[in-house]
Amino acid sequence: MILAAIIVVPLAGGLLGWLVARRSETLCRWIALVSAAAILVLGLAAWKCPCEFRCDWIPQIGASLHLAADGLSLVMILLTGFLGALAIAASWTEIRERVGAFHLNVCLVLAGVTGVFLAADLFLFFFFWELMLVPMFFLIDQWGHEKRHAAAVKFFLFTQLGGLLMLVAILGLYFVHARETGRYTFDTAELMCTPMSRTVATWLMLGFFAAFAVKLPVVPLHTWLPDAHTEAPTAGSVLLAGLLLKTGAYGMLRFVIPLFPGPAREFAPFFMILGIVGILYGAVMAFAQTDLKRLIAYTSVSHLGFVMLGAFSLTPAGLQGAALQMVCHGISTGALFILVGALQDRIGTRDLNEMGGLQAVVPRMAGAMLFFALASLGLPGLGNFIAEVLALLGAYQVSVAIAAVAAVGLVAATVYSLWLVYRAFHGPMQREWTMSDLGAREMAILLVMAAALLALGLYPQPTMDALGAALDAIARSAAGGAA
Repeated sequence: MILAAIIVVPLAGGLLGWLVARRSETLCRWIALVSAAAILVLGLAAWKCPCEFRCDWIPQIGASLHLAADGLSLVMILLTGFLGALAIAASWTEIRERVGAFHLNVCLVLAGVTGVFLAADLFLFFFFWELMLVPMFFLIDQWGHEKRHAAAVKFFLFTQLGGLLMLVAILGLYFVHARETGRYTFDTAELMCTPMSRTVATWLMLGFFAAFAVKLPVVPLHTWLPDAHTEAPTAGSVLLAGLLLKTGAYGMLRFVIPLFPGPAREFAPFFMILGIVGILYGAVMAFAQTDLKRLIAYTSVSHLGFVMLGAFSLTPAGLQGAALQMVCHGISTGALFILVGALQDRIGTRDLNEMGGLQAVVPRMAGAMLFFALASLGLPGLGNFIAEVLALLGAYQVSVAIAAVAAVGLVAATVYSLWLVYRAFHGPMQREWTMSDLGAREMAILLVMAAALLALGLYPQPTMDALGAALDAIARSAAGGAA
């Protein structure tokens, strides 16, 4: 029942917060915050007491409410609760209109994301996949910035098209399994054993891959991301970068490789090249931006290229690097979006051409931005460094040339990250600014995120151990597909 509670609690908390918002907006915020934090607590409880939840849902078609968790799922659940609570805390004073509806949508996103990470039934997985998209659309469309409507529609169209391709692939796998075994089921464990021709497996894999590639996102399916990040409110950007993008990476690890190990191994070099394209393209585009949020959005395209690189190296080191990068990128980029939101709230712009010299005015904000920019570029001692080195090590074991080209992305990350900090905080001051520095609430949020990155960088072994069994199973499935 713990796994079911992880999904139900944010749903209930969002509805309760929405109902009480008319009487007390502060109480609404606290209810949402506690609901998100409860995901973290329940995730820890599930870790200590591994469990599974299953009951009939639509037995006529073989769909069940089947939830299961391994180390990979639980690490992502902990990240969901962690970032969800911090996103709500970061938006404490930013959102002043329709507070109840805002927190309801945030909690619906969290419920959908937790469902994606826990679903062990493909029909249920698709249900939660769609559930998390609708409230995110409203977060962008209703509480975003100037061009929010176009960005929200673009986000929805891209992700819906990818979702429809995945639905076709799910149904194809469902009917192929029924034809071969006589049993209609959406249970993931059973579907992994489906006998099928290599051609059928390849087309079905590409259907799943397309949906996850849109969400990750993989170049050239990334064009919705900069617009969505730029126009979303702070909480929306944190959830989008920290969690929704990770559902695409999670889908690659959880479904594309184990369900179709043979085709996944055949296409792995091509997918690794797509990862390199994302790393380099994202870095170049980040350096070309003057909008601070858009710049950070393109860094996500670059850094998540390392997830593709590590995942499709199909080596234990590469898989560990991909999974750890999912966590570290979520924290470091989420922190950068929180800082940009705080800065925009104070000066009313995200344009780097209008900034400069802010370090003298807001030294705490400048220091925090430098720390998380260094984390993002992969400074040794912080979690992102461990993740990217492992991803490169996995790539190196497959192809020295691919690893060498991908390593250029680390150099590019250093350039655009330090350029960002210099332009905003240490360059010539473009105008006289009068503003307050980070307050106690904002500092507490950022200190917690900094501590998490330090812990992952200085002592990553507990996280590696937690991920180990699940990732080893994925590596074995890929190796079996090559046999």
